[in-house]
Amino acid sequence: MSEQAKAEAEAIAEAGKPAPKAETDGVPAPASLLRNHEGGHAPVSYLELFFDLVYVFAVTQLSHHVLHHMDPAGLAEALVLFLAVWWAWMFTAWAANWTNPERGPVRIMLLFAMLASLGMAVAMPRAFAPGGRGDAVLFAACYVAVQVGRSGFVAWAMAKSQRGGWRGSGARNMIRITLWFVASAPLWLGGALVDAPMARLALWALALVVDYGGPFLGFATPGLGRSRPEDWDISGSHLAERCALFIIIALGEGVVVTGSSFAEETADLARTTVFVLAFAGSALMWWIYFDLGAERGARHIAQHAEPGRVARSVYTYLHMPIVGGIVITAVADALLLEHPLAPAGLPLIATQAGGLLVFLAGTGLFKRPSSPHGNFPLSHWIGGGLLLALSALGLALPMPAPVFVGATVLALLVVAVWEWASYHRHGASHGSSQGDAQG
Repeated sequence: MSEQAKAEAEAIAEAGKPAPKAETDGVPAPASLLRNHEGGHAPVSYLELFFDLVYVFAVTQLSHHVLHHMDPAGLAEALVLFLAVWWAWMFTAWAANWTNPERGPVRIMLLFAMLASLGMAVAMPRAFAPGGRGDAVLFAACYVAVQVGRSGFVAWAMAKSQRGGWRGSGARNMIRITLWFVASAPLWLGGALVDAPMARLALWALALVVDYGGPFLGFATPGLGRSRPEDWDISGSHLAERCALFIIIALGEGVVVTGSSFAEETADLARTTVFVLAFAGSALMWWIYFDLGAERGARHIAQHAEPGRVARSVYTYLHMPIVGGIVITAVADALLLEHPLAPAGLPLIATQAGGLLVFLAGTGLFKRPSSPHGNFPLSHWIGGGLLLALSALGLALPMPAPVFVGATVLALLVVAVWEWASYHRHGASHGSSQGDAQG
């Protein structure tokens, strides 16, 4: 046999050898249920996109709840429902970051979480209705099932796939998380069983305090200690992409509301005008988030030494006002299309200007950590000031609804053009850092 033939045979034999098993606690073995991203990019799977379809429905249910319950109690109920929906989705996004959706057990877990999430969405309209105990029980039971079942599964997957078993840092971290969700479960289920809507609201709000307080306290658990930053080894780019996709879900819900409302009525000049205004508002919100923020945020978390810490603050918490603002603005679109020639009343002013203010505040806070100088964008300060001035003017001087909404859309346009022009003018000549600082 020639030397070349021997070399080719050896190369083929070497290629056929199985990869060596991982030797470290955090690296999964070849047959692992976990992703092997090692801090790199973990692509979003088709199953994760399928899972998100349930949350399109959930966001629609949220906006309808706000639309039909514009009183303070109704808004408080909507806030509790929104926080529960966001927390269920977010922790499932974290779970899919760690686990491999191509493995059968992981697929079953995600489909189970999808079914339970659908149960939550179905129960939302009557979760606080008098005499609606059955819907409240369904909502609470599905929420607890998602949080406890999914977190427990990930703990088992990490114990099975990593060195150290149940004593490994990943498994111990997930055990802490599971126990915190178990601790809040009696509040969720107890709140569902009481008949008084206000008592239910109070118990569920307390349950959310427990759930949202866990990450801040490192999921401190007797006998298991606290979670450390190194326990949150994730693919930062994957989580950034998942949150960006949820922004698309929220914006898409507004487009659906606008399109369906417009299709149900005669397409006269007034309705055509407000239809274009509603679409322009959604398009500008997309521009403001995705033109600079999404890319800079993904780059920031991917390059950070502790991506888990960034993911907790920038994506887990700071994306809530962004999504919430979009949902509130979708309610304003529905109000506008329902009465396109009516004066701009308090409900429209509160949802249109208030929703955009919340969106700009959340987007500015999201962009701030990825800015080299840690600045809140000046363009967002200007846009927020314009929206506050327009709100005061709309309350003092009655104006047609299309005029008020058109003015708020112009305020968004100012933000988008200011940020774009500042970034490209200064970024092209002095580097992106100065453009970021002045945007």
